[in-house]
Amino acid sequence: MKKAKMNIFLAMLVISVLVLFFFKNTSAADTITQSDSLFDGSTLISKDETFELGFFTPGNSPNRYIGIWYKNIPVKTVVWVANRDNPVKDNASKLIINKQGNLVLLNRNQSLLWSTNTTKKTSAPIVQLLDNGNLVVRDEKDTETDEDSFLWQSFDYPTDTMLPGMKFGWNKKTGINRRLTAWKNWDDPSSGDFTSSFVRLDKNPEILFWKGSTVFFRTGPMIGVMSSGLMSMGIFGLRTNPLFNYDFVSNQEQVYYMYTLKNSSVISIIVLNQTLLARQRLTWIPESKRWNLYQNLPQDRCDAYNVCGANGVCVIGGSPICQCLDGFKPRSPQRWDAMDWTQGCVRSGNWTCGVGNRGGFRRLVGMKLPDTTNYWIDENMTLDKCKIKCLENCSCTAYSGLGENNGDIGCSIWFDDLKDLRVTESNLDLYVRTDVSDIDDKHGRTKKIIFAVSAIVSAVIVTLLAFFVYRTKMKYKVNIEWKEDDSDCEHEDLEIPFFDLATILNATNNFSIDNKLGEGGFGPVYKGKLVDGQEVAVKRLSMSSGQGIKEFKNEVKLCAKLQHRNLVKVVGCCIEKDEKMLVYEYMSNTSLDSFIFDPTQSKSLNWPLRFNILYGIARGLLYLHQDSRLRIIHRDLKASNILLDKDMNPKISDFGLAKMCGGDQIEGKTNRIIGTYGYMAPEYAIDGLFSVKSDVFSFGVLLLELISGMKNRTHTFHQSDHNLIGHAWRLWKEGTIHTMIDENLKDTCIIYEALRCIQIGLLCIQHHPNDRPDMTSVLLMLKSSNTLPQPEEPSYLFKIKSLERELFSYKRVSSSSINQVTISLLDAR
Repeated sequence: MKKAKMNIFLAMLVISVLVLFFFKNTSAADTITQSDSLFDGSTLISKDETFELGFFTPGNSPNRYIGIWYKNIPVKTVVWVANRDNPVKDNASKLIINKQGNLVLLNRNQSLLWSTNTTKKTSAPIVQLLDNGNLVVRDEKDTETDEDSFLWQSFDYPTDTMLPGMKFGWNKKTGINRRLTAWKNWDDPSSGDFTSSFVRLDKNPEILFWKGSTVFFRTGPMIGVMSSGLMSMGIFGLRTNPLFNYDFVSNQEQVYYMYTLKNSSVISIIVLNQTLLARQRLTWIPESKRWNLYQNLPQDRCDAYNVCGANGVCVIGGSPICQCLDGFKPRSPQRWDAMDWTQGCVRSGNWTCGVGNRGGFRRLVGMKLPDTTNYWIDENMTLDKCKIKCLENCSCTAYSGLGENNGDIGCSIWFDDLKDLRVTESNLDLYVRTDVSDIDDKHGRTKKIIFAVSAIVSAVIVTLLAFFVYRTKMKYKVNIEWKEDDSDCEHEDLEIPFFDLATILNATNNFSIDNKLGEGGFGPVYKGKLVDGQEVAVKRLSMSSGQGIKEFKNEVKLCAKLQHRNLVKVVGCCIEKDEKMLVYEYMSNTSLDSFIFDPTQSKSLNWPLRFNILYGIARGLLYLHQDSRLRIIHRDLKASNILLDKDMNPKISDFGLAKMCGGDQIEGKTNRIIGTYGYMAPEYAIDGLFSVKSDVFSFGVLLLELISGMKNRTHTFHQSDHNLIGHAWRLWKEGTIHTMIDENLKDTCIIYEALRCIQIGLLCIQHHPNDRPDMTSVLLMLKSSNTLPQPEEPSYLFKIKSLERELFSYKRVSSSSINQVTISLLDAR
């Protein structure tokens, strides 16, 4: 019995020693030799314990892979995958060095799944994970750490991540292309559609990003250590930054760029993201234990490849952003006016080629240089000779120097159409070929200016005379006696044109049903035509309207004071007998909700149109909140209150429920809770607290509706989502927010821009007003590419029925909306 116990004890001791030996040689190893193997559960760790190599299973996938990740970061971040396109299907795989000196991955049946496949030989190969995350195979006796001494290194075969010290680019001697390829999805590290690589190595190299075989972004040709398309980002050393340095090398043997961190304690990586279609620089924040977005490519709308088509130039902040080069006109004016710029521009005049003829050049300052597909370069030619060479070739369309500020030495020449042009903050000039008649000389320009000024002065005089005659015939100031008791004013003079009832009846054909445009909480709206031919919309106060004289007076007062291109313009009013009417400019495309929520109409709203509508609404709100004479809180911003003119420009309407605030007042409280459920901020809907941030909340909801094409309250969502807000938040947490984008946008959408807008929308609907941005910040977010804050869980958990019960229990004035019509319900006093 004692002997049996002793045998058991000895067996356990032997097993323990073997386990400790195995752990010592695998789990805490910094090398693998031909006598070692890496099995499931064992890892290879760099000497400084920054990186770890081992088997891992991504997300919900049943597959297993060999990968490298940061050892001490709690959010497992895989930076390299060996067998990304050939996963492990069993738990008996192992990583070893074979007799040929290659690192190989074998499955249970000893079948080869992956190999380093190097042809370099050595008698004593070892595998080591370096402190920079580079997995190398080298000779055991070789103490050099230079890459030329390595038999193989993972840095030559990156997956989706670029680490500090890793070269991105080509080794011309070996033919190795160190490119990035995104994961297919979060659970699948196999090669996805999105790739990034250097191209045109024999000319000025540039980096291209592809989705499949389609280019969606290019950096622009490299000029020295810079790229004409990335200069505004501080990439490639143009602008100093506290985080990293860049090196760019282009010679007979190599073309690559590499970055190094200025502070070794900082962790920062570059990732090609499979969902955002963007190359992102991420920085680890230890305090919050999360990755922070530091930079991304593409940055803005103008970074989308060739967004303005051939011979079109993109100007971020322009309205619209695309313009034809001087001397060019849209190939398809109709599509161009609809903000579909893909057809580009063609020459609008005649021009000739050859030295001494009428050809000339127009200088464009600060440009991202065009696509270099049809391109010629001479590093030794002067800029003057470059110009002459371009003139001699009828296919030459532009030229540029090679150095910053277009130095005298170096020549780049482009042939045929110029593609992917945009204005940047670079110091590079582009000389575009044009007809000499299009180039204004000093004398011709002076004559044009004198003629233009004379014409303007004459037009102003004629206009003033016509206006004086018109004003003498019209009763321009309206003295309104408000019959309802109101402490604000009983009599008020308003600078707004007055129409008599007969004029309105004539314009609307006696309020013909054929002229009726629709009906809201105020009353019916009719299309009319004045005697001078101007088309108008007449808003008639209904006797049975839930809104009364207070709302009418409020809208008249505000419309007399507000003037902005994104607010509906008031032509005049009519107050006669029992009739009270407002006369607006006519909006031929009616309201926004008739487009975004209609399956047919929504197809006509491409992404550029939607973004411009969104941007116009934001500008209109900023005017109300900040730039108008009085601070205005709209309190009923929604899709049906956004009207669209013939050019699809958005205009905010319906100020019957708006609130004027004096001085620096930005918030208030009311016992009359008015607005539309689904758009009302929670602090206003429940407690009657309104502010400029209440409008920001409504804007956030409208933004989500515009991008998704779904209503906040009436659409059927996932069973766990109460409304569109909840739906958006769930998708955001799951990392699948891109699935929220309207299917009708799939052919025109700039994905990273739409996702950025959704993030802005989530920031606008934060629960606490102080956590929401103001409209100044919203406009900056829409226009720039700066890093956005991360949104917290928004306000969407309260349900309408429970909210109504709570509102009525307060015995206040409450409001509801049926089919987007605002109705005010007043309690007896």
